[in-house]
Amino acid sequence: MSKKFRIITLGCKVNQYESAYITESLIHAGWNRAGEGEKADVAVINTCIVTQRAAHQSRQEIRKAIRKNPNGMVAAIGCYAQVYADELSEIQGIGIIADNTVKGRVPELLLDTVHPSNKSNISNKFNPGMPFEFLPIRCYPGRTRAYLKIQDGCESFCSYCIVAFARGPYRSLSPEKVMSMIESLAKEGYREIVLTGIHLGKYGVDLEGGMNLKRLLRMIGREGFPARIRLSSLEPNEIDRDFIEMMAPGTWFCRHFHIPLQSGDDRVLKRMNRHYTAKEFGKLIRSIHAEIPLAAIGIDIMCGFPGEDSGAHKNTCALIKDLPVSYLHVFPFSPRKGTAAFDFDGRNNPEVIKERAAELRGIGQDKRAGFYGRCLEKQFPVLVERWYSKDEEMVMGTSDNYLPVIFASPEDLKNRIVHVRIERIENNRVIGSK
Repeated sequence: MSKKFRIITLGCKVNQYESAYITESLIHAGWNRAGEGEKADVAVINTCIVTQRAAHQSRQEIRKAIRKNPNGMVAAIGCYAQVYADELSEIQGIGIIADNTVKGRVPELLLDTVHPSNKSNISNKFNPGMPFEFLPIRCYPGRTRAYLKIQDGCESFCSYCIVAFARGPYRSLSPEKVMSMIESLAKEGYREIVLTGIHLGKYGVDLEGGMNLKRLLRMIGREGFPARIRLSSLEPNEIDRDFIEMMAPGTWFCRHFHIPLQSGDDRVLKRMNRHYTAKEFGKLIRSIHAEIPLAAIGIDIMCGFPGEDSGAHKNTCALIKDLPVSYLHVFPFSPRKGTAAFDFDGRNNPEVIKERAAELRGIGQDKRAGFYGRCLEKQFPVLVERWYSKDEEMVMGTSDNYLPVIFASPEDLKNRIVHVRIERIENNRVIGSK
């Protein structure tokens, strides 16, 4: 009988990519994914610790897996194991603890340590100059877009963020392997590939020959792959006119920027160790909008950072209201042990943070509605992802500028790019027609 496994993934797109690699490796070794309600011989929790809530969810999933699979192996891997391995060691029932330095070895560890009585705890420090760990995959089961991890590591050390400690120094996948992976995924039928990394804009800083993300994108654009490219996230001071001009035609490069702002108050930004001003951020957003009026521009906002008073919060709200952004991701400040901000004075009351988050999310809803409205009576290439309602013959997909579009189709168009005209907005749904 082949072994059954289950992988639970928390956190970012990089974690999702790494879980896809582990899944594919175990299937190639003859294992099967455990179905809904089935017990698993091995349960893998790919953890996240970016916030207290994420860490709590990781612990919950680990304990749930231990309860559900008392005779199986439970592996806790990733960022939690990298930074807070001692906390994981206190949870009875974990068989494998493996950090981010050995993600590529996880399948081997699982195959070698599958008996619950065998235990393994691997917790290493990152070494300067360590190479990028290439994790090749062929497919994402059930997904129409594929992620491709091309960069790892962060050295920014924003005062609130644990990621630099969890992911180590900058490492980049060679451009030759990037091109090979895009070609392979396109041959597998993927029509959209999302380039992702921990600090994507630093792609290439560890490579020779002056390689960087812009040069890589130009190489991709020249190849004419039958798949469009989307970027996961870029820092504001890494986006220049070349990026904007490359994206403007909206052919192979999706018109979509996701840019962390975090605060619209200069004093708070400085305390966060963010290296731009609110004015500079505003200038960037307006320049993107002027060149590509229908580009999606999403931004990350943190509320309740230590020392953020009502005036700083108002500055953030005023800046966002004044900018042509498309959507917001709002995060309440979460103190993380080991970061500089963990010891900052000026902590805000949780109720105050909750109120500020609610106000920002309200602004985000208004911005999303305004963006949808600007797209009315325009046509967009939409990657169809699934049936919205098979009985009503409605499918849904995502446009190059990140619109979630529903439109009528008598046939299953999954994984095809279709040009769709946006007709109306109903209950925050974008309705179009071929």
